[in-house]
Amino acid sequence: MTSPSAPLSGRVAVVTGASSGIGEHVARALARDGAHVALLARRAERLKEICSRIEADGGHADAFTVDVTVASALDDTAQHIAATFGPVGIVVNNAGIMLPTPVAGSSAEDWSSQTALNVDAVNNTVRAFSGQLIEAAAAYGAADLVNTASIAGRTLFPSYSAYAATKAYVIHLGRNLRAELGPRQVRVTTIEPGIVDTELQSKIPSAASRDRLEDTRSQIEWLLPQDVADVVAYAVSLPPRVNLAEIAVLPTRQPA
Repeated sequence: MTSPSAPLSGRVAVVTGASSGIGEHVARALARDGAHVALLARRAERLKEICSRIEADGGHADAFTVDVTVASALDDTAQHIAATFGPVGIVVNNAGIMLPTPVAGSSAEDWSSQTALNVDAVNNTVRAFSGQLIEAAAAYGAADLVNTASIAGRTLFPSYSAYAATKAYVIHLGRNLRAELGPRQVRVTTIEPGIVDTELQSKIPSAASRDRLEDTRSQIEWLLPQDVADVVAYAVSLPPRVNLAEIAVLPTRQPA
């Protein structure tokens, strides 16, 4: 039985890219609502800090240091989580990176690194946990796969074409996965945030690109990561008959 204060009680959740930003706050929100959360990322010390904070707040969380672009490592982690906590019923497929890729001046690595994390790692996560999601859905009545895309996957984003294309992939992947997994009571939700105040911008190597994004603050109040996290927590706590398939989460003043 769940309660209004802990609607996710008894469910096991996995969050990739959980060491900062949206991933960190999603993990905290799911734990707040009663889920036992496994945090996956590469930064071990940062994950431990977040888990300690969750435990101090009365939640339950464990850290798993893994590079989600390495399919075999992720498969091993998924099997360990299932053996320890039971089948995962919520997967938030969140790891990602945003780099500018102007046709003139960008490196091959800027393109390939985004494909590796924004596409390949998404695929790896789906593969690693889909069997567990189906098993959890049979027991609970529903399970949830949440993929983090971006509004950039639907609009023009000049000089960020590789990033935008990877997020368009995530959106279309979600539609197809929903058709395949929905009949098994696995709900697929694609979250498409607008501009969010996270580390994502700070990792852009070009100072000029960072400054252009920063300039938008004078016209737009950026989202906070917890804004997106609260939407995710709401979506996965709905009755099993309800699936929010695609959710655009935008700053009020951001047109698209």
